Amino acid sequence: MALTLMSPAFTQDKPIPQKYARSGENLFPPLKWSGAPEGTRSFVLVVEDPDAPRGTFRHCGIANIPSDWDALAESADTAPENTARFYKNDFGNARYDGPQPPRGDRPHHYIFRLAALDVPSLSIPGDAGIASMWNEARKHVLAEATITGTYQS
Repeated sequence: MALTLMSPAFTQDKPIPQKYARSGENLFPPLKWSGAPEGTRSFVLVVEDPDAPRGTFRHCGIANIPSDWDALAESADTAPENTARFYKNDFGNARYDGPQPPRGDRPHHYIFRLAALDVPSLSIPGDAGIASMWNEARKHVLAEATITGTYQS
């Protein structure tokens, strides 16, 4: 069985509700996954907007998600300490910041990418940023799954 990722808040290629956008409540949308491959020791999650005017914009990066987790709750930034670690996003915040495309721009695609890793944790500091975390994580990927939502201001 392949690694799969879904959200009860939105479906593939459909709009992300406003409460998960920066102009709304800026809540992290709930996510669920299944089919982690044998040998999974942790997960990472990256949320990116490839349609941003200046290139891919990273809205969220979380590493060291325990291998026995199969979901992230709405507003996952309240996760217990000493577990998942948030990395600095392109807004400069170590948390989730939701969609915020330029007003009047076409709908942007927000890719939620979950990767199963063969290591229990990454030792990259949180202020290193999502790109650095993802570069390190890619060395340990066993499987990936994505779900993409859209948003337009």
